[in-house]
Amino acid sequence: MSNNKTFHLPDLGEGLPDATIVEWLVKEGDQIKLDAPLVSMETAKAVVEVPSPYTGRVTKLHGKAGDVIDTGAALADFELDPNAKQRAENAAGGHHAPAPAKPAPTPAPAAAKTADREDEGTVVGAMVSGNQVIVEQAASVGGVKAVPAVRAMAKKLGVDLARVAPTGADGAVTMQDVKNAAAAGTAKIGAAPTATHPQPAPAPVVARTPLSASGQPMRTAPPSAQPVYGQPDQLKGVRRNMARVMADAHAQVVPTTIVDDADLHEWIGKQDITARLIRAIVAACKAVPALNAWFDGKSLTRTLHPHVDIGIAVDTDDGLFVPALRNADVMDAAGIRAAIKRLRTTVEDRSIPASELSGYTISLSNFGMFAGRYASPVVVPPCVAIIGAGKLSHDVVAVMGGIEVHRRMPISLTFDHRACTGGEAARFLKALLDDLALPR
Repeated sequence: MSNNKTFHLPDLGEGLPDATIVEWLVKEGDQIKLDAPLVSMETAKAVVEVPSPYTGRVTKLHGKAGDVIDTGAALADFELDPNAKQRAENAAGGHHAPAPAKPAPTPAPAAAKTADREDEGTVVGAMVSGNQVIVEQAASVGGVKAVPAVRAMAKKLGVDLARVAPTGADGAVTMQDVKNAAAAGTAKIGAAPTATHPQPAPAPVVARTPLSASGQPMRTAPPSAQPVYGQPDQLKGVRRNMARVMADAHAQVVPTTIVDDADLHEWIGKQDITARLIRAIVAACKAVPALNAWFDGKSLTRTLHPHVDIGIAVDTDDGLFVPALRNADVMDAAGIRAAIKRLRTTVEDRSIPASELSGYTISLSNFGMFAGRYASPVVVPPCVAIIGAGKLSHDVVAVMGGIEVHRRMPISLTFDHRACTGGEAARFLKALLDDLALPR
């Protein structure tokens, strides 16, 4: 039987059609062991470190950093170590001596998965191997320890990891280390190498980092991260998936949008606007469950949900993420704020698991924090509704006996008209506005 094997790119999660090579962790001719880090791949969900499915020598790498590889396409070729399996069995101490010289028949492809090697070709941030889950961890490459997501960010920002002072556990470079180095310009790729690694910075990096109005460090893009003008630039990762999702949604959904303004004049004291929006959505979902639902256009079936999981649109330089705020219907304002902060952090450092980027029952786009009053946000199946919150304004409104200036929030509700009626949508919007109008 041939000792040459080709490893094809497995499905890295939820039927994704392709992934982008971020960084090869080996080169052709290298010896590699089973489950050792092979390559970092960027999907629409995250940066995933794919382990080697074999022990042996790497004979060919199919693609270079930045190439898009289709799921199922050849990723790497190996020349297997014929003694690796026997050594593993002997080390385990749970197997007998090798069988006699008579060769065993070649198993059929359907029987290729053995008990100790189930799900060899499925990776979603972790890989099942030998009945253990190998979670993405910081690996040392070139003397620098970092997880794949950090390496991907460093490549994007033009940061030489070897010149970044690590602050993470066990000397690992963190995402914040990379962002601080990019902002300070202290570790640009191509600069003269440092004498040793790690080398302590002469002064805290944050002190040289530009600060925003809120006092938070601002990330400045180095020349290598600037957009490419005048020539086609292939979409990759998150933006590539976003393009597919938006096209599919446009083809499948029958969208209708209604708009109105929430009057916040009765609010007492300073309040968390996002938390109030989420509370109002929960109240509306309870009043009109038809919009907290999934719809299957092929079978024409609708699933109403007793719980409220809200997809929160998060805009990033890489594209749009929609993490799910689970069980929003049982959270108080403090719990909502803490959960949103955690989701945004994991989105920014690309550590969010794929399981938190799907399964929401209704969506929220708070675009008004940037600009804009009304919109027709895209409903992504199987959800049937999305709420858009516009920019706050102070408007002159008519009241009994005169006029007043009230603070108001524009609200847009886009819904799939196949799954719910206009009356249901209008009643949902009214319930949402009524909750937002409450003093607290």
